[in-house]
Amino acid sequence: MLVSIMAAVAAGSLSCGPRADQRLSGSSRGPMAGGWIPIRLQGSPAQIGFQHGYLLAGEIKDALAVMRLMLPHDTRRGWAELRKLADTVFWPRVDEEYRREIAGIAEGMAAKGIRADILDLVVLNANLEIGYYTRWLDKTKAPAAPERCSAFVATGSWTHGGKPVIGHNNWSGYLEGARWNVVFDVRPEKGHRMLMDGFPGLIHSGDDFGVTSAGLVITETTISHFAGFDPTGIPEFVRARKAMQYARSIDEFASIMREGNNGGYANTWLVADMGRSEIGRLELGLKHVTLDRTSDGYFVGANFPIDPGLTAEETDFKADEATEGTLVRRARWEQLMAESKGRIDVAAGKLFLADHYDAHDKKADSPSERTLCGHVDLSPRGMKPWQEEFGPAGTVQAKVTDAAMAARMEIEAAVGHPCGLGFGSREHLQRHPQFGWQKHLLKDLPSGPWTRFAAP
Repeated sequence: MLVSIMAAVAAGSLSCGPRADQRLSGSSRGPMAGGWIPIRLQGSPAQIGFQHGYLLAGEIKDALAVMRLMLPHDTRRGWAELRKLADTVFWPRVDEEYRREIAGIAEGMAAKGIRADILDLVVLNANLEIGYYTRWLDKTKAPAAPERCSAFVATGSWTHGGKPVIGHNNWSGYLEGARWNVVFDVRPEKGHRMLMDGFPGLIHSGDDFGVTSAGLVITETTISHFAGFDPTGIPEFVRARKAMQYARSIDEFASIMREGNNGGYANTWLVADMGRSEIGRLELGLKHVTLDRTSDGYFVGANFPIDPGLTAEETDFKADEATEGTLVRRARWEQLMAESKGRIDVAAGKLFLADHYDAHDKKADSPSERTLCGHVDLSPRGMKPWQEEFGPAGTVQAKVTDAAMAARMEIEAAVGHPCGLGFGSREHLQRHPQFGWQKHLLKDLPSGPWTRFAAP
């Protein structure tokens, strides 16, 4: 099924007639498709923000309720203190363009009768990097970063047709991850169009999969067991959005991500330049940064650090621990790449992202935290320090595209586990009542079909 995210009637009757709010012009919310909410945003930063807040007001309200539960639990800080952090650490370092967009989100929500102020929305946007700051503030050595996501990018002799293919699945707690189901078509007045997956209320993708009209496709996986933060740096959510919107090459992407790097949400970024058939890998720590590129090869991500200096100085990663889930997934990626050389395409990418082979136990159909399609909820080991045994977390959605699709601004995406296994919240909490603190907001996570989205 191909879903075209087109400028249609925005918000029903409000978008037409003499009383129409002109800020909604060019925007639309399509019917849900495969579990995804298609959203088109267009115009100035204030317009894009207003459209976002208006069209997703209910979902943003729900997302903020999740953050009010999750972040105080994870950081041991109340919402008032998190708002203060947003005001003193993050908001002063947000570019004016994105300040106007965030303010517009609040105004759009208000127009629907839902109140959320700028600081609430800054906490929401910075939620992935707040833990890095609070651990730095507490002077704890506990690593801030969870093991999020599996991803690959390949080109040249490794792919069918020799052009880049790229794919990613998002690992999150199911509490928030069940809400990571928006496909945004963003057409800003400056910079490039972006077709990206996203979370209600975020100005960036957050799990970071996006196609741009500059011919770039961008994704990442988190560097696990990472600790480090610079409170004077530019928030990661600002740099990630700016890089997707303005970069025209792998070099420009890396430059924007490095400028003012605060160490928050440290990632290994995978980038495909479709026009040049070139791919890159930017490992962005705080002290150690490396950029690799090739026109004939592949890069994979499963949360493992790569640079020895970064591993030793910025993580407590145990590179010699054979059962470490990230290393098991890395081994599986290497197996799949070798087995699939010359045949990697979108169909193969979908199979990769749904893979259940445990490369440590050498067992097929063994879903856990050690498989590319992650199921921490099924693991008696959990995924510490991020998730305890049987933690309700793992893959929550997946995306893939190739050069031909990217040229048409298209992606294929699946909500839930791309393997087809669903998650039932009530049954899981009955078996594992230690996660009962989530019960009022934890949702089921059914698996949806692969659905193709286009931004014509």
